[in-house]
Amino acid sequence: VQLVESGGGLVQSGGSLRLSCAASGSTVDVYAIGWFRQAPGKEREGVAVISAGDDNTYYAESVRGRFTISRDTVMHTVTLQMNNLKPEDTAIYFCAAPDIPLTRVVGISAGHYENWGQGTQVSVSS
Repeated sequence: VQLVESGGGLVQSGGSLRLSCAASGSTVDVYAIGWFRQAPGKEREGVAVISAGDDNTYYAESVRGRFTISRDTVMHTVTLQMNNLKPEDTAIYFCAAPDIPLTRVVGISAGHYENWGQGTQVSVSS
């Protein structure tokens, strides 16, 4: 599955952004989708995950209560609503999916995912 992210940009601290993840030629509706980010000089880290089938969600402690991952089955996207953004949220954000549809995942490890989008830049100014 080919994934495409959108919605990144520049925002002031305390602001909000909504990222979307869509599949080219397919649909994300039946896939577990993870959002990950990588800041300059840092390792990639898991941000939020929505599992397939049960739609259970998982969050990194650093974003819990500020970010929300959800499915939009009308638009066939998975969105990451990011509120109360902080400068430390600045990174390239990627969405990812496993090869197999309806894979149930637990947690925010990147180990489940073989398919990655190109990423979208999120920059938060102080």
